Amino acid sequence: MSLYSIMRTSVSGMNAQSNRLATVADNVANVNTIGYKRASTEFSSLLLSTHGGEYSSGSVLSHIRRGIGQQGALMNTASVTDLAISGNGFFVVTDKTGKPFLTRSGSFVPNADGVLVNAAGFQLMGYPLQNGNPNITVNGYSGMQPVTLADLKLKANPTTEGVFTANLPSEADIVAAADLPSGNTAGAQYTAKSSLVTYDRKGKEVVLDIYYTKTADGQWEVAVYDQADQDPAGGFPYASGPLTTETLIFDADGNLDGASANALTIPIPGGRNLDLDLADMTQLAADYDVLEAHVNGNSPSGAELVEIASDGTLYATYADGTRTPVFRIPLATVPSPDNMQALPGNVFQASSDSGDVQVGFPETGLFGSMFSGALEQSTVDLAGELTTMIDSQRNYSANSKVFQTGSELMDVLVNLKR
Repeated sequence: MSLYSIMRTSVSGMNAQSNRLATVADNVANVNTIGYKRASTEFSSLLLSTHGGEYSSGSVLSHIRRGIGQQGALMNTASVTDLAISGNGFFVVTDKTGKPFLTRSGSFVPNADGVLVNAAGFQLMGYPLQNGNPNITVNGYSGMQPVTLADLKLKANPTTEGVFTANLPSEADIVAAADLPSGNTAGAQYTAKSSLVTYDRKGKEVVLDIYYTKTADGQWEVAVYDQADQDPAGGFPYASGPLTTETLIFDADGNLDGASANALTIPIPGGRNLDLDLADMTQLAADYDVLEAHVNGNSPSGAELVEIASDGTLYATYADGTRTPVFRIPLATVPSPDNMQALPGNVFQASSDSGDVQVGFPETGLFGSMFSGALEQSTVDLAGELTTMIDSQRNYSANSKVFQTGSELMDVLVNLKR
């Protein structure tokens, strides 16, 4: 029996229990850290060879493992930019130098530049959608950009489509052809008129004057003018002719005839063509009555709110209710998450033991789903950690007793010569 081996073995035992207590301390300190993955200590024995009747004690080795693949409980929050994952995926984030990492810490908020960053300052990465659906690189981070809300301050959408529904009075007088609004004369007559606000490419308001004029039984002329061109005194004549004209024909029941036009294509000055749906227009024995009138588009306005869908698409919603997809947030995973390298800031990096990174979108493959307005809590069980701490304390004390006994025997052995 070697007294040196006794002391060496007990020292390795104390060192192993110290490592175990260190993981307990780390876990307890991060019990409220969003997306934190519990660390644990595993032990393995190191045996030395024995010769004859002599036994040489070995030692114990400690290995630190993190349950990176373990799912934490989800907690609802009031912020739409708080993100959580249910499944195997990880958010792709970068530090200030642009180096990519993976994390489950989804407490993102806009910084001074409008970039979404989490509590550790890492930037959330995503694919911009300004040019349509992104070309994803499944084994790398090519094409990703920091997800930023700074570009959502002002946006103008031109008017391109709309609906106009009204009843035209069947008992109205017929207007002579020489006096129709399409002639743009000072004495033009009409049956009914409505004005409609539209928007050009820069978000400037363009008001359209729409004239409905009965030209025959069951037949109406529709003429559309740019209100900015009207006579200074108001009305006709306009500085330029109608933007478009069309004829509506109604059947005996007061509905649009199958041979009639049911829409208008109106070129908006400085904008795009407006496709105005008139399919539900009627001609009944009642007054002129507008039942529905709306168009899309808006003047320059900021995004009133941001919405993040479960498939990772970030939408900006503007004053007119338009939802515009701006970014799509990907997720990444590796074959063996628990073998990734844990780094400061609650981020992880792929290693040779974990396997290569694979990138995809939420709700596809094995990446899991993304939840807005939620955070993933730490996987630490505080009661279990306190139990482990007590157990490690007892084991450390036992190993110290072994060391103390070996030291005393060593003193006996040294004193034999005296």
